[in-house]
Amino acid sequence: MVKKILLFCLAMLLVLVATVAINTLRKTSRQLQVPALELLAIDKAAVADRLAQAVQFRTISSRDDPNLSADQFRQLHDFLQRKFPLIHAKLNREEVAGLSLLYTWEGSDPKAKPVLLMAHQDVVPIAPGTEGDWQHPPFSGDVKDGHVWGRGSWDDKGNLMSQMEAVEMLLASGYQPARTVYLAFGADEEVGGLRGAAKIAALLGERKVHVDFVIDEGLLVLDGVMPGLKKPAALIGVAEKGYLSVVLKVSATPGHSSMPPKQGTSAIGMMSAALKRLDDEQLPSGIRGVAGELFETLAPEMGSFSRVALSNLWLFGPVVKKQLESVASTNAMLRTTTALTIVNAGNKENVLPGRAEATLNFRILPGDTKEQVMDHVRSTVAQATQSSAFELYALPGAVNSSKVAPTNSAQYAILNKTIREVFPDALVAPGLMVAATDSIHYGDISDHIFKFSPVRANAEDLKRFHGTNERLSVDNYADAIRFYHRLISELAVAPEN
Repeated sequence: MVKKILLFCLAMLLVLVATVAINTLRKTSRQLQVPALELLAIDKAAVADRLAQAVQFRTISSRDDPNLSADQFRQLHDFLQRKFPLIHAKLNREEVAGLSLLYTWEGSDPKAKPVLLMAHQDVVPIAPGTEGDWQHPPFSGDVKDGHVWGRGSWDDKGNLMSQMEAVEMLLASGYQPARTVYLAFGADEEVGGLRGAAKIAALLGERKVHVDFVIDEGLLVLDGVMPGLKKPAALIGVAEKGYLSVVLKVSATPGHSSMPPKQGTSAIGMMSAALKRLDDEQLPSGIRGVAGELFETLAPEMGSFSRVALSNLWLFGPVVKKQLESVASTNAMLRTTTALTIVNAGNKENVLPGRAEATLNFRILPGDTKEQVMDHVRSTVAQATQSSAFELYALPGAVNSSKVAPTNSAQYAILNKTIREVFPDALVAPGLMVAATDSIHYGDISDHIFKFSPVRANAEDLKRFHGTNERLSVDNYADAIRFYHRLISELAVAPEN
């Protein structure tokens, strides 16, 4: 009897091993095979110098003051007119809401759906007190050690200028697109894009324009960042998480600190209990949707156990999920995240405050909604405080996640192909944009919005994004120009779905 049980267990184990092996081998590479692309000649010194000059304009945006840095934005506009004469001679240029720019390159086929390339002119400010930490002054635009240094060199004047360089080159060659190409450069992306991208999208909507393809800044060509991959991974953002900030206020009877109330009933005590519970009991996670497709695409390219595990999530799913949840960047792809960002209470060390206030920021996963998040916060706080005596409201600017651009479309295939041509060593996969961009405002006029920046980045580079010593390598910048040159050429004649 014991022998039969052991034989049965061995047989089941062999079946399990065989199933895992078959599933692993059955998942073959999804990477497009494309012929080698002839390297487009770029005058690296000249293009780097123009980007460096663009960086010198301190185009810092403000949520509350639309005229902050207006003189700098206008100087940038004048600079663009001087440096890209063909664009300004042959494309229609419009100023939208004062400082944002919309260029229209009319196509030869009026029946063909247009395409739109995005970037933004504005940059984030330098953190006070960190100016001396920069190897080169943050608005110097120095070109040193093979890099263009300065705020905006990467985010996002690198994209803006590389698009302009590519279009100017195409115009110089006599190229005429079959379908209209728009270039949309907002002036307030870093503060939400309500005056820039939202106004441009509304203007195009009023003109009954439906855009076949939108590309904006976003995910990158990540080198040495994705665990289990030896090759760089070029991730195309096919969706963007939503954004919601929630203010929580709790009240209690104020008093003297020498006679504190029952434990957990002070304003700070209740707030602490609520925040701890919200932090501990976050919304559920799962390897599904965009995250599921990402790992499905990359699994055949991985080595050893990573490939086996990701190819057999039916068996290893809980282990893989736990590992992904332990890393901030991958955890953000699996769930609507909860971030405790602001807490205020009390103003004197011997007084019990009568009110405590906190702000929480949620990045909403496709499939979840603002209303679900508010319900989650409300019920969690009520359980933690054992009370309904709290106030809860959402701050302005909340948005649900964007639509998910389909990866089985001609539009995605064009972008996939272009990346493989310009970055032949990179693997291409769909990904989820966990931060906010202003392309979310174009959802009403396009079903195919992609967030991808043709920038190679390693773990060290990522620290410079919105941080100290922002820079872009000249070689990388040349590749970005090649990318947009090729993409525009492909998009302008591509068949439509």
